[in-house]
Amino acid sequence: MRVVICIGGSVLAPGLEADRVKAHADTIDGLVSAGHEVAAIVGGGGVARRYIGTARDLGATEYDLDTLGIDVTRLNARLLITALESSATPEPAKSHEDARASLRRNEVAVMGGTVPGHTTDAVAALLAEMVEADLLVYATSVPGVFSADPNESDDAERYDCLAADELVDVISTIETTAGSKAPVDLLATKIIERSGIQAVVLDGTDPSRIADAVAGDADGTEVVPNG
Repeated sequence: MRVVICIGGSVLAPGLEADRVKAHADTIDGLVSAGHEVAAIVGGGGVARRYIGTARDLGATEYDLDTLGIDVTRLNARLLITALESSATPEPAKSHEDARASLRRNEVAVMGGTVPGHTTDAVAALLAEMVEADLLVYATSVPGVFSADPNESDDAERYDCLAADELVDVISTIETTAGSKAPVDLLATKIIERSGIQAVVLDGTDPSRIADAVAGDADGTEVVPNG
């Protein structure tokens, strides 16, 4: 199976703890040992947000803030590469083409961000589309996609399964609500919809859930192609 895993920076290394990075690397190594092809895209998390906040106070443009965030995602990606024992790209791939080339060399392809305006959610969806992945896993800090922000609403319910177009509708509603944060961004959901990618959104703070999802036992929100 060809698997693309998007690991949030706040999931991989919220406080730059080595044991958390190693746990995710061990999970990826285990998937490779089981015969899977793996690509991992790493987000920036709280570290990126702190840098961006300071740079915004200093007058940086939104373009420059995006670029700064990309730099942090690539630092996080380097941490993951360092922890991997499997053959992996020697440094974070800077483009989807580079990541695809790594997979063709039977390496674990590791990326951070690519260009301003694209979150790592979108980067992961685009890579999954490009390499025709069998599964796209979003390892987030929440246990799936909810009907509302569970931190704000006691009535929020988790969806066990959504068609891709339903996911777009749900995320559209969340993203237009002030102060809320969607578990996957809207651009990524639209790429998932157009490509018919099988995906799952889950709580990745325990990386064993990623391996379970690849084995077909996902504890999260599964996203299936329309129809």
